[in-house]
Amino acid sequence: MDLRVLTYFLAIAREQSIVHAAESLHLSQPTLSTQIKNLEEELGKQLFIRGTRGTRKVTLTEEGMILKKRAEEILDLVSRTEQEITMNDDILVGDIYIGTGETDGIRLIAKAAHLLQNKSPGIHYHIFSGNADFVFEHLDKGLIDFGLIFGDLDLTKYNALDTPYFDTWGVLMRKDSELAEKDYITPKDLRSKPLILSQQEAQGGTLTQWLGRDPEKLNIIATYNLIFNASLLVDEGLGYAIGLDKIINTSGNSNLCFRPFEPNLKVKMNIVWKKYQVFSKPARKFLEVLTDSFELAETMAETP
Repeated sequence: MDLRVLTYFLAIAREQSIVHAAESLHLSQPTLSTQIKNLEEELGKQLFIRGTRGTRKVTLTEEGMILKKRAEEILDLVSRTEQEITMNDDILVGDIYIGTGETDGIRLIAKAAHLLQNKSPGIHYHIFSGNADFVFEHLDKGLIDFGLIFGDLDLTKYNALDTPYFDTWGVLMRKDSELAEKDYITPKDLRSKPLILSQQEAQGGTLTQWLGRDPEKLNIIATYNLIFNASLLVDEGLGYAIGLDKIINTSGNSNLCFRPFEPNLKVKMNIVWKKYQVFSKPARKFLEVLTDSFELAETMAETP
């Protein structure tokens, strides 16, 4: 599969028109049409649904949508690889890609980036937000350099850097709710309440172990991927959202409050990357800065 033809394919998908794509690529329409026809024959699948002569608009087939996603990933990796190889050894310029869930622990990344920025202002950071499955998928595909992960790791596949950061589990609720009068929330408090859980925890995990019940025996009224959306459901009175502290602002005029679990449930944050990962120069330097900053924080904590 020719990378140049993938570029042509994405241009048509973007413009939704072979005519307009040909103009943007400075190609003749027959040439572009022939290239895409050859690609469809090579793959044995139709990639576009051609519109009527009046509209000439084209739309992607299901196979076309799959190819669009993969083509974008492939061309992005090619671009990054070319940039990393041709980079001047004496100048740190480039991009660092990080995947993370919603956590106040991102401040550790921000502090390290700020330290490195003073010496290497040509480094740029790209943050992708999602749950743990999203982060691992992007790590495995080589689309990100580092992931911020809480909980257990498969150390046969990933390397990990311990951080000094822990997140605290608890309940996000309205200030006028029944449980808001409590300082801490116990498993018994939640067993009959309408719960809003992350999609991962709704399938069973650390949280359901803490609650002492299988997910099917809980009143899970909704699930979420990112807790900001869950906070809106809570604000409308749908239920109690289980999540981590310091993500949703509950101060000031907010209708919401956060109460931690009792017994306390904390999870440690790790910075992970694929085993045998070949880092770009900026990513390698960033990891050095992170490691040094964590070691310094640990030394200061141990000093009486």
